[in-house]
Parts: sequence; structure tokens; C-alpha cells
Amino acid sequence: MTDRYIDNFLNNVLPKLRIAVIGDIMVDRYVFGKVERISPEAPVPVNRVEHVKSVLGGAANVASNLANLDCNVYLAGLIGDDDNARLLRRLLEEEGINGYGMVARTGHATTTKMRILGARQQMVRLDFEEVTPLNDEETAELATWLDGCISAGLDGIILSDYKKGVLTEKVASQIIETAKAAHIPVLVDPKGKDWTKYEGADFVTPNMKELSECIGRDVANEGDAVVAAATELLSQYDFKNLMVTRSEKGITVINKDGKVWNNPATAQEVFDVSGAGDTVAAAFLSAIAGHLSIRTGLQIANAAAGIVVRKVGTYPIHRSEMIKLWSEWQPPRWAPYRPLDWDQTAAKIRQWQEKGETVVFTNGCFDILHRGHVLYLQQAAMLGDHLIVGLNSDASVKRLKGETRPLVRQEDRAVIMSALGCVDEVVIFDEDTPHELLSVLKPDILVKGGDYKADEVVGREFVKRVEIISFEEGYSTTGLVNKIAQLVKEGKL
Repeated sequence: MTDRYIDNFLNNVLPKLRIAVIGDIMVDRYVFGKVERISPEAPVPVNRVEHVKSVLGGAANVASNLANLDCNVYLAGLIGDDDNARLLRRLLEEEGINGYGMVARTGHATTTKMRILGARQQMVRLDFEEVTPLNDEETAELATWLDGCISAGLDGIILSDYKKGVLTEKVASQIIETAKAAHIPVLVDPKGKDWTKYEGADFVTPNMKELSECIGRDVANEGDAVVAAATELLSQYDFKNLMVTRSEKGITVINKDGKVWNNPATAQEVFDVSGAGDTVAAAFLSAIAGHLSIRTGLQIANAAAGIVVRKVGTYPIHRSEMIKLWSEWQPPRWAPYRPLDWDQTAAKIRQWQEKGETVVFTNGCFDILHRGHVLYLQQAAMLGDHLIVGLNSDASVKRLKGETRPLVRQEDRAVIMSALGCVDEVVIFDEDTPHELLSVLKPDILVKGGDYKADEVVGREFVKRVEIISFEEGYSTTGLVNKIAQLVKEGKL
């Protein structure tokens, strides 16, 4: 069960993971104050400073997210020998991040971003930086450090590129080649229009702006457009997966072989998106390094991002927050099945919606419940607060599947479905499609499994949005029926 995997990952696996972060290291400084008047010297607001906060930024923020997830983190990049470098080292020490991979260059300015905020709103940003690439000696120093990390044991690598000079074509290519030979997954947060240097990476994670810049045209933040653009780039570059972060529309992963995973955003209130991409990279790669599936990794990454965007400024995700969120999400394990008719179910949905809770609907025959069904329903449930399952009646299944079906009668199928922890209510419908049922229920999200397009899904006009979830390969009721029939034919059953 997915819940056991996530429980084990959050409570036992995360503290054992060893992950290297390589890229452009920064310090983020925040000046908090109040704006109460306009300056007499110029038409600008006067920000009366109340306090200053310094946190890790850039690649160091990725490392900070991993460290606060309680992973063992090894950071590499370029810094100077200035006051900001000393501040950076102190911040790393406070968070327990191993910074032995950092290359210190005499006279170099450690990249620092200072944000001036008044009443929780950013007024201006000041950047202190010096963009110069690693030289040959520094590149060799970094390569030696990475070899040592791999020899000691490494579960994953994140390349955090902000185009400040660390991840040159030579450095990025060498890291990916070395990781590939050691069978270590690599995730890249890319920058620029040419992604050749990232070839061989397992995951490249652009946002919508970066995706558009690389492909050379504006890409609409719509499912089909994102998948089409990603597919085009996957044909040009040698990446296993593109993971596109889509702001309020969540995250979509497109595999080189054409498989697509999508997980919508979870945050209801957004104060600041600073560093949210770093959180996604850290949470997702930790899940992959912990041998969770891409789909589960997306859930974890989106949940983490939903927490940090509610904060002001660069804020790392904490493992305790993830554990708390997961414990709160998990629904009650069991309650006796009590069948509801359409109107009763609709009334219950209205009660949830009036409280601001999101109701998800999906439907199916679910004749002989199997692993594929359960994983699909769990993914659907993750999209909101409540999951309603429309169950085809016996007569409906017979029309759709043939005279020999269903093998399990509707009352029994309803009891089995309602016993699943991710399902809130089961309602039976007699039609071939749930169109009439949806016209009564009017949930928030309609989920369909398979390779449908959203504008082809029946009943879409009764919901706020449609989500398509890929079925788990290798599982089907028809396959089980055929296997049983073959065993009977062979006299083995």
C-alpha cells in the first residue's frame, strides 16, 4: 500500500539518504520593515527596518531543504573569501550541511541577494554577484571531491544551475557521466536556452518560463501544450524525464517513452514563491533516491511546495511538517458501509464544499478489485479532500463488458470500495456513463484514467476541472479473468 511506503519513507528512509548538491551557492538576505511615509528626498517609500534575516539560497537552499528533511547533504560550488562567505559557512554549520565541496576563490564575491520587504511584500531586490566560470584547477578539485562522495556512498545528485559559472558544460557533463556510471540518479534544475550540457540526466525540472525559453516559443500552461513542448525537447535531448513545474497547476512529468504523470498544486494561499522550485527538486529527488515511484515522488514534492509557498521568503521544508501533513491527510481507516442515493450524496458534497473542501469524483466498474484500481484511487484521492466513486450497476457493467460480467455484484463491489481508506462515498449509477450522476453531484474535480484528453471526458461541464491519471501498467480485471479461464482450461484450477 502507498500509505505504508510513504510512512516508511518519511519516518525511516529520509534520515539515511546521502545526497550531493552541486551548483551556484548563494546567500539570501531579507530586510523586514514597515512603510509609513514617503521620503522627502525623492518620491520613494521609506522602509523603517525592524530586523534582518539571512538564509541559504540557490544551490545552498536546495541543500537546506534536504538537510531539514534530515538527509545527509554534501554541498559543492564556488564562493569567495568575503564576509558573505563567512556568513554562508556559519549558516551551513547551523544546518548540519557538509560544505567540504565548496571551492573558495580569493577575491571572488559570494553571490548574495538582498530583498527589502515592507508589510510582507517585496519592494526591491539587490544582487551582489560576480559571474565567472570554474577554471581547470577548480574543476579538478570538484571532480576529486565527487569521486570521494561516491566512494563513501551516495544516493542521489542535484545540479542547481543559476548560470553563475559553476555548472559549465565540462563540469555538468562530467558529473552526469560519473553519476551514470555509478547508477546514481541525477536531477537538474536548468537555466538557459541550450540544455545540451545536461544530457544523460534522469530528471530535468524547468518551470514554464524556462521551458518556453529552451523551446524558443511561449508555451501555454495547459496540459496538452506542456506535454507537446516537453515531448519535442525530449526528442532533441538525451534526458529520461522532463519534470515541468507549473505554478498553480502543479507538476507534470513527461517520460522519454511518452508516459505522463500529473499532480496539481496543493497550496490554497500563496505568500511567496521564492525557493519553491528548490523545495520541489529536493523533495522529489529524495523520493526517487528513496526508491519511491515517480507518481509518489510528485505527491511528496507538491505537498512540500504547498507548505513553503505559504511562508514569506526562502523557507526550507522540514520533515516534521511533512509527517504532520501526511498524518492529517490520511482518512479514517474504516467505517461501516451505508449506501447513499444521488440526492443524499449531493447534499454531503455541498456540506464539504461550503467548508472550502475539494471534492474529487471518479467512476468505474471495479469488478474484481486489484492493485491497479487501488493505486489509481489513491492518486485520485490525493487531488482533494474527499473522493466520491461512481460505481456502474450490474446492468450497466453487463452492457459495457458483456453477458458474463460483472463477476461481483454491485452491492458487494460497493462494500469493498467503501472499505478503502481513500474513498469517502460510493454511489451506484445505472447509465453507461456518469453524465446524469455528475449533473446532480457537481463535484470539484473529475478524474479519468487512461489516455483521454480533458475535453473528451463525459461530464466535464459539471466540474471545475478534469484530471487524467495514467493506469498502472500490468493490471486489469480482464487479464485476471483470462488467466483464471486459462488455468481452468489447463485443469490447474
